[in-house]
Amino acid sequence: MHGEPIQSVNVGIQAMLQALRQDPHALDTVHLSVITFDLDVKEVFPLTPLPDIQMPEITCPQSGATYLGEALALTVSRIDRDVRQSTADEKGYWQPMVFLMTDGGPSDVARFDEMVHEVKARKISRFIACAAGPKAKDSYLKRLTDTVVSLDTTDSAAFSNYFKWVSASVGMSTQSAGVVDADALPPPPKEIQIVV
Repeated sequence: MHGEPIQSVNVGIQAMLQALRQDPHALDTVHLSVITFDLDVKEVFPLTPLPDIQMPEITCPQSGATYLGEALALTVSRIDRDVRQSTADEKGYWQPMVFLMTDGGPSDVARFDEMVHEVKARKISRFIACAAGPKAKDSYLKRLTDTVVSLDTTDSAAFSNYFKWVSASVGMSTQSAGVVDADALPPPPKEIQIVV
C-alpha cells in the first residue's frame, strides 16, 4: 500500500484515535498496538494506553512482498507477552480485538498457514479482517476469522468510513464490559461490504 491509500490509512488512524479519546470509558480501558507488514514486519508501538499513544506516520514501499504470516506470528507473540490474564490476585485485560487490513495476500503462505491455528488458539474477543482494494485476497482472511469486510476502493472516503466504523466497534466493546457477542458490531457504512 502506498500513495493515497497509505496516506488515507494514516489520516484514518488519527481520526480513530481522536474519536476514541472523546469517549471517557475508552480513555480508561483501551490499549492499542500497531504492527505493519510488507517487506519487513514492524511493531510501530507496543500495547499502549490510549492517552499515551503518539502515532507516527506509517510508510510502506511501493511494491514487494507482504509477510502476513510473520505479522501474525508477531501479533501472537505480543498477545502472549502483553495481554495480562486475570488471576485470583489480579484483574487482567479484557480479551483483545484484532483489526487486520491488507491490500493483497500473504507472500509467506507456508508461514501464514502455520499461524492460522496459532491465532485461533488465542483468546481474541473479535478479529476483523479487511480486504482493502481489488487485489486483496479475502480467501486467506476467511481462514483467520468469520468477520471479513472488504473495501472496493482505497480512496480517502472509504478509509475514513472504515476507521469510523472501527472506532464505533471498539467503543461498543468498551461499553459491554469486555464481553462482545456476535451481534455487537455497528452496521457498516456503504463503502464496507461484509464478505460471506
